[in-house]
Amino acid sequence: MLNVKNVLFRRKSVGELLGKKSGGDQLKKTLGAFDLVLLGIGAIVGTGIFILPGTVAANHSGPAIVFSFIVAAIVCALAGMCFSEFASSVPVTGSAYTYGYIVFGELIAWFIGWALLLEYGLAAASVANGWSSYLNALLAGFNLELPPAISGPFNPENGTYINVPAIAIVFFIAFLLTLGIKESTKFNTVMVFIKVAVILLFIAVGAFYVEPANWEPFMPFGFEGVVGGAALVFFAYLGFDAVSSAAEEVKNPQRNMPIGIIGSLFICTLLYVAVSLVLTGIVPYTNLNVSDPVSFAMQMIQQEWVAGVISLGAVIGMTTVILVMAYGGTRLLYALGRDGLLPKSMSELSPKYKTPVKNTWMFASIVAFCGGVVPLDRLAELVNMGTLLAFTMVSLGILFLRKDKSIPSGGFKVPFYPVLPIVSFLLCIFLISQLSAHTWIACGIWFVIGLIFYFSYGRKHSLLNKKM
Repeated sequence: MLNVKNVLFRRKSVGELLGKKSGGDQLKKTLGAFDLVLLGIGAIVGTGIFILPGTVAANHSGPAIVFSFIVAAIVCALAGMCFSEFASSVPVTGSAYTYGYIVFGELIAWFIGWALLLEYGLAAASVANGWSSYLNALLAGFNLELPPAISGPFNPENGTYINVPAIAIVFFIAFLLTLGIKESTKFNTVMVFIKVAVILLFIAVGAFYVEPANWEPFMPFGFEGVVGGAALVFFAYLGFDAVSSAAEEVKNPQRNMPIGIIGSLFICTLLYVAVSLVLTGIVPYTNLNVSDPVSFAMQMIQQEWVAGVISLGAVIGMTTVILVMAYGGTRLLYALGRDGLLPKSMSELSPKYKTPVKNTWMFASIVAFCGGVVPLDRLAELVNMGTLLAFTMVSLGILFLRKDKSIPSGGFKVPFYPVLPIVSFLLCIFLISQLSAHTWIACGIWFVIGLIFYFSYGRKHSLLNKKM
């Protein structure tokens, strides 16, 4: 009779993971600290900075949204430090899934990986959907318009049947990823510089139109409003965890992974706080409940040309988010395939490009279908659940990782251990408790499907199963 604990919670040793990197098909080490910082900014700065500040300021925080961003950044920074310790100690692709395999065992690792697939897939699909909307708005500024039938998800009542722009951008990103991560990061670098320049333009122009009276009262909804706003703007930081997926393709990961994760979080927080201050200084927070608050603010002060540039920046910003989310998803599929939990084809690398071409196009096809056909306004909430579950497990996992004496010394360590990992764990649990009942139900269905797949395929084909 099989020992259930040994089968379902069998773990990988750090030595085994690091040793595996010396043989077989390998991802090329091409990324430095600067590449990782830009990858993080590319993932984080998108819809969060162009949409969230308006609705959160109007309904939850008021001008104190700057505190909401800071509180959310602290939560993310704590989780980011935990990710950094794992990534520098075990520089292997797979992000939180791989870390869970080390400290919790196979079944928990599978659930983390399944949750991350939900995050990366739906995030890329929903952002592709938003990208299409901003593209239509940008084209409208040039008196151009796409036919409604091909520019929205399936909804016959509204006259939309398929979102062709969303599908097109997903497949374009897939093509970039098949060429290699270095080529993809070159594209990401250009896009990040453009969108950061657009954000700095808004701050520079808007600063001259700030009316301090608009900041009064600064905290109209009290401290509860700040905390409630933090639970919402937390999702503006989603994506930095995808940086840890690059661990196996990073030069000197012990040094560069922490710089990439923490550095991108720090820079994005500065941008979010500056934009929020200028935004609420230009327009009273009560008037900011609009879908495009940054452009709206520029229109209020008759800076139409800046509003047009910001629309362009939003399109570019969302492009890099899709890129990094799709990258994280493909590398996760690669890790699952390499471990035998998914078919081996998911871990096959192209002889020419040394990238997982098969899984990239499969992942892109599913994302393109969701982004092009399925309305994702409510399903996008599931992105939050997948991310927070990963954060929770990684924060808790540090307590177990420190006990493993086989880990090479010299990597990044979370300071004030064990206090900060425990605080990070508790804060993530709190944010999970704030998610809606709809999200819990839909996520439960997703995990049931994952459980069925694991017991019907993954458990039998796992590489660890062959060693028992």
